[in-house]
Amino acid sequence: MRHFALAAGLACAIAAPASAETVTIHAGRLIADPGRPVIGPATITVIDGRITAIAEGLAPPAAGTRLIDLSSKTVLPGLIDTHVHLSGDPDDDYRNQAVDSDEWATLVGARNARATVRAGFTTVRDLGSGPLVGFALRRATAEGAIPGPRILSSGPAISTIGGHGDVSGFRPEVLAVLGSGNTCTGAEECAARVREFSRAGADVIKITATGGVLSQQARGLGQHFTDAEMKAIVDTAHGLGLKVAAHAHSARGIEAAARAGVDSIEHGTFADGEAIRVMKTNGATLVPTLMAFTGIRERLGKGIYTPTVEAKVRQTLGEVGKAARAARAAGVPVVFGTDAAVFEHGRNAEELALLVEHAGMSPAEAITSATTAAAHLLGLDSEIGRIAPGYSADIIAVSGDPLRDVRTLEKVEFVMVRGRTIE
Repeated sequence: MRHFALAAGLACAIAAPASAETVTIHAGRLIADPGRPVIGPATITVIDGRITAIAEGLAPPAAGTRLIDLSSKTVLPGLIDTHVHLSGDPDDDYRNQAVDSDEWATLVGARNARATVRAGFTTVRDLGSGPLVGFALRRATAEGAIPGPRILSSGPAISTIGGHGDVSGFRPEVLAVLGSGNTCTGAEECAARVREFSRAGADVIKITATGGVLSQQARGLGQHFTDAEMKAIVDTAHGLGLKVAAHAHSARGIEAAARAGVDSIEHGTFADGEAIRVMKTNGATLVPTLMAFTGIRERLGKGIYTPTVEAKVRQTLGEVGKAARAARAAGVPVVFGTDAAVFEHGRNAEELALLVEHAGMSPAEAITSATTAAAHLLGLDSEIGRIAPGYSADIIAVSGDPLRDVRTLEKVEFVMVRGRTIE
């Protein structure tokens, strides 16, 4: 059987323990990397959860191996959503914070993790959960205790007192009980908070650089942290080997966060030319979360949001996709992320069509944003985002051709994560 080159070293097989399970996958069409040509019928070998070889044609499986027949399907890498909130749901009342336990949030997260992975998302970055909820979900999916994607978790977002991400809308004595120790004031305290979150097990640091839409605070969408506070957060995080994701809506808040050196701007709603220029200069990536706007539009005027929130929703809906299109034109990387929980988990793939419609991406570019580009943002370039020897066996399959119609990926028919088939 002739092996072919998808990238340097692709034809090299990888040794595996003698006791490891071997799985043979027959692919009708293989999009091993959306930035490279599609391959005809191919055979993928998976040993102990890792891809070890790819060969042209449908090779008969060796004795004792398990065959997965996807010969009538298009096979591609598992998708990556870089902005989700697994333990949240879109129609939650903010007052539930005073009623629901972290144990309940973890169970909700387990349900949503299953919905997410069944939709074809084999890796997610959870950017805001209870202090230990995201970490518990991360361990449960890694060990196969529950079906779900690979999870990178920030724990709670680091916020200013009274700003987006802080608990608000309750009596003072209730606020004192519900606070999760995620706020800080001043550069020194903010640096300490990063160290505490690192100690707790955060994979990434999330900050709320500006006001937010769905919080009860009515302080607008402008910059919340000072420049010095954001710089202290970023420098401390980078010193600990952690990337920083900044929730940011206003142009000047985006500019300040990018100048401080954050790795990604989440939402970026009102980014103007100067904000985008600073993002490009400082190497920031934009995660536009276009599905978040779908979620809030679907709920506007239905009594789900308070008047405070509805006023902020109306400020944003006319801006959908403008920043993403402008960022792409300026050469700023635009990476897939949805803000799942603002809409129903499992609808994540609808973001792909929005990137095509609003950001001007081709289907291949949109898929790249959810595979290789997303893997790069997460620092997992050599682990996920491609189907190649040495990579984790994170594999999905669909009928049809997603390179022609990206909505094909809204109906994923097969999912494998770390070599485990998801039912």
